[in-house]
Parts: sequence; structure tokens; C-alpha cells
Amino acid sequence: MEKPWLKHYDEGVPATIDYPSIPLDQFLTDAAAKHPDHAAIVFGAALGSRVMDAQLTYGQLDDAVNRFAAGLQKMGVQKGDRVAIMLPNCPQFVIAAYGTWRIGGIVVCCNPLYVPREVEHLVNDSGTETIVVMSSLYERVKSIRAATGLKRVIVTNIKEYFPGLLKFLFTLAKEKKEGHRVEISDDADTYWFQSVLQSTAAQPAPVKIEPEEVATLIYTGGTTGVPKGAQLTHHNLVSNATLLNVWSKSKEAEDVMIACMPYFHVYGLTAGMNTPIANALTIVQIPNPRDMVHVLKSIEKHRATYYPGVPTMFIGFNNFPTRDEYDLTSLRFAVSAAAPLPPEVQQKFETITGGKMVEAYGLTETSPAACMDPIEHPRARSIGVPVPDTELKIVDADTGTQEMEVGEVGEIIIKGPQVMKGYWNMPTETANAIRTGPDGQTGWFYSGDIGYMDEDGYFHITDRKKDIIIAGGYNIYPADVEAVLFEHAAVKEAAVVGVVDPRRGESVKAFIVLKEGESATKDEIIAFCRERLAIYKAPRFIEFRDDLPKSIIGKVLRRSLRDEEAQSVEK
Repeated sequence: MEKPWLKHYDEGVPATIDYPSIPLDQFLTDAAAKHPDHAAIVFGAALGSRVMDAQLTYGQLDDAVNRFAAGLQKMGVQKGDRVAIMLPNCPQFVIAAYGTWRIGGIVVCCNPLYVPREVEHLVNDSGTETIVVMSSLYERVKSIRAATGLKRVIVTNIKEYFPGLLKFLFTLAKEKKEGHRVEISDDADTYWFQSVLQSTAAQPAPVKIEPEEVATLIYTGGTTGVPKGAQLTHHNLVSNATLLNVWSKSKEAEDVMIACMPYFHVYGLTAGMNTPIANALTIVQIPNPRDMVHVLKSIEKHRATYYPGVPTMFIGFNNFPTRDEYDLTSLRFAVSAAAPLPPEVQQKFETITGGKMVEAYGLTETSPAACMDPIEHPRARSIGVPVPDTELKIVDADTGTQEMEVGEVGEIIIKGPQVMKGYWNMPTETANAIRTGPDGQTGWFYSGDIGYMDEDGYFHITDRKKDIIIAGGYNIYPADVEAVLFEHAAVKEAAVVGVVDPRRGESVKAFIVLKEGESATKDEIIAFCRERLAIYKAPRFIEFRDDLPKSIIGKVLRRSLRDEEAQSVEK
């Protein structure tokens, strides 16, 4: 197939890359060997208009990873075992992830916003026996432990890598008040993170890891309402981090990354952790991306150059009331993904910083980067062009066997080194997602996204076949929310769609038919959902109806509801 997009690549970006055949943790080993005293992680918090933070060098980080890996082995964790990580962006996440990878374990990313039932499903479905959890979240894990196969819980406190004064102030003012102080001494097989590091050998026993072995499980929702664990291999993640460094022309041991995207999300894991470590960049971790003072002050203080995010973050950045008080001109490059980027947001960001912003596209199943705007040749309202060694095709949405012509709309399919191995213990779903394409080749991932390719090879998204709602960069599957709504005693029928939200991109709206003789208020329904779902999934809007639009076979027509909402906005 002709690849018209190649002629739009920036100078110096090749069509193909020689990817290292290594396990992920080798990125850190190499960075520590070459740049042991270079700052790897900067971590702290904003106090008023100040930021107080401390750093770990690459040498210190690699040592902590070795000790954590040895600690896992001492506890009985073996190659192939799953280790869940339920943490915000912090040094402990990096140490736990790379320590797990170093002994051949599989990292299971767990959203810290999950409520107990969601944590329980993830742990049981993945067969996780070990979890690393923030102390403020420990009670959630403790409450579901008996219903799972968890054998070990490792607890860490957010303050552990704070600088001395900040740690002291946090202990006095916030630790107990905000639920970070917990007692674990009476809980079997429960350990403090720092005790694991301090009580073990400096090196783990060596483990041979092949690039095609699974490194990470990241759960993504589905139209059936059953989350699926996408199996991302070491090669998937190594290749994606490598090509992102090539695309962005990152400067080894020079660029400074602002890591706002959460590491439990594939975008944050790749762009905010693995990519900078692969090139020995300094990572300035932001555990709460809504803390815009922390973000802006950190950019200014550390002269950050690289900022991956989502449109809602950049809207907040652009419109923050005291933004002009900060020097943000060090930023040379920003990437926006996970939701459409309004051109006016891009233009304002570039005016403020003097840097470049591009849009990217990908999915959990593609590690995630599959498409990206060239830095020097971006195209507004497109998702860019396929990254090196990656092909995209547009096929008919009904059968997926016919390739569409330039400009014709169809389903986007993707083939490249970043495509997942498959879904965890779901062979049927894997076979439906990774198939033989119209060219007769295997390994094409059918994205479920609808779009087209223009005459220059730039791709454009027009719809989402899967009905995904994207709110603030989070993917929300209607079936997940509807399943909870149906648990409410008064709900007879329910349908969930995304509605326009100027800040989050979309928010969840639920349409509900109540059972005859039953009553419920909007606030009651919202509160019910917030008890059972991560807060970003819970509906923000409720509309009670006498009936819902349905097809001839009785299937609720979400599209009809979306169309109604769109028409009401236009009016």
C-alpha cells in the first residue's frame, strides 16, 4: 500500500526504527549506567504559591528498583505473577512497576479512583496476588481482600519522598486529617513500602525476560460492560516509548517532562514514565493534575520542556486566572490526546508558551500511540499521520474486509509493533479485535473508531463505534454505568450517553424510566452511582422519561438520544 503520510514526516524522523530487543526495565538500567547523577524524578507538592520538592537521581532510582524487586522475590513473587499498583503519580509507582518488570512480573494498573467493587473485579479477573496501594486507599483494599486471592499488600504513604520540611508539615497538618495515617501491624501479610526496600538484598536474582512476554495489563471497558485486560508486552511498550522519543526529538538527559497524565492510564504509563526514562529525561511528577498552581510553578521552577496531556488540562492551563504570573516559555513541545483538540486551545497554548502542540491518537490496545501530528506539519482537526512502522487503513464498518477509498468513511484498523498481544483470558474478544485485514495479513487491530484518510495521508475521526464517552481524558463505557443504574430498585430502564461539557469535553447523562409506583430524585440516582463507580464515571445529569427510543427488536438507541442532545445544544 502506498503511504502518502511519509512525505509529511518531519526532517530526521525515519519511516522505520531499529527497536532495541530488551525488557522494559533495561531502559532504567541503561539510564542509570550512563547518567547516575542526573535527576530522574522530582516530586513534591504546592504550598500556597510555592512548590516544595525533592529529587531522585537515576542511580538512586535504579537502586530502589533493585531492592523492591528483591523484596518481591523474598515474598515469593515469581516471573509471570501479577502485581497491581493502585497509586497516583509518585516515585513509588515507578519503583513498583520497574521492580516488578525486573523480575518478570506483570504490572496490573489500578485506578486509584476505583471503588471497592471495581478493585475486586480487577484483582480477581487478573489473578493478582500482590497489590501496592497508597495508605489513604488501604481501607478499600482491606474491605475486599477476603473476596479475592490477594496474598500480599504493600502500603505506602504519599509523604515518603517529600523533602524534609514538606514531610514534617504534611505529618502535622494533613496526614491524619486526609486519611493517610493507617495502622497495618495487625493485618497479615501487609507490609510498609519502605520496609520492603530496607530489609532485602541490594540485587534481585536474575530473571530472563523475552521482549514478547506480557509486561502490563491495563483494563479497558467494552460495550458488554465487562472490562477487558489488554496485554501489553515488553516489545509493545519499548517500541512505543522509542518511537515517541524519535518523533518528539527529545534530548537525552536534557529535556524535562511534566508528568500530569496518570500512570494507571496507558497514555501516562507510556508518555509520562517509560518514554522519559528511555532517554534519561527528568520527570516532574504531578499527582493531582487539577492542581494548576503545582503544574505552572513546576514548569517555571524546573524549566520543563515537554508536556503530554489532554484537552481539559490545556484548557485549564490556558484559562488559569494567575497564569501570566509564571514564566512558561521553557515549554517547547506538548502532546494532546484522548479527546479531540479544539484548534483555539492549541493556538492559545502556543501563543502563551512559544512552543509547539500536536494532537495524537491511540488506544489502550496500541500502547497507545498510533497516529500523531508531525511537529512542523500539523493539520487542524486531524489526528495526524501513522507513526513509524505503523499502518492505518479505513475499512467498511460492516464486515471490515473492504478497504475504503481516500476520503471515504469507515472503521480505522491499525497494525504495528505497538498492537497488544490480546485480551487477558478472552480468546473470543481477542479474535474479534485482532484479525486478518483486507490485505490478507494478520495482526490488524480493529479499533471500533470511525474516520477517514485524506489525500495527504492524515487521518480524521468522525465517530466512535463503541459509544465511548470521553470525559477529561477518561474513557467511560455506557454499559458500565448502565449496569449500576439497573441495580437501583426504582430503575426499570436506563441508557447513558455523553453530552457536551465545555471543561471536560463530555460528561455522562443518564436517561431513566422508573418502575411503576416507584420514585427517585436526580440527586438520589447520582449519589447511588457515586457510591458504586469511580467519580468520573458517575452521571452528572439525569433525565427521567416515560420510555426510551428503541429499535424494532427492542434495543435502546443511544444514538437517538445523542442526536436529541445535539439538537438541543444547537437550539
